[in-house]
Amino acid sequence: MSASTKALPTPTPETAPYWEGARAGELRIQRCRACTQAYFYPRPYCPQCGSADVEWFVTSGRATLASYIISERAAPGFDAPYAIAIVELEEGPRMMTNIVEVEPTPERLVLDMALEVRFEDRGEITVPVFAPAGQAVEA
Repeated sequence: MSASTKALPTPTPETAPYWEGARAGELRIQRCRACTQAYFYPRPYCPQCGSADVEWFVTSGRATLASYIISERAAPGFDAPYAIAIVELEEGPRMMTNIVEVEPTPERLVLDMALEVRFEDRGEITVPVFAPAGQAVEA
């Protein structure tokens, strides 16, 4: 199955800058101007201090693998096995994603491994995924 047959998230007004960034090849998250805490998932207030004085910024795109599971059952649009992961962004927040460009085995998916963001076009939307750092980006 092609990437365009995978389930698509539905952008909301609060998440639109995140999805627009992904379409532009940027991983955007939010930061509180009051306490400087970076956070993910998108919301109109800081989860740390409650301030509504928040801004969007472009991350480095670097992360480490915090946790994962290997799904042996194919979800619509996915070929099993595939990795579902939680990555810790260099800026601090954690996010759920898929790991790509590496065989989804415990031997290859090492906790704390360095990762870099990639962007997977799913037709109407582009989704950030992560691959081992230092690998060539496929054209």
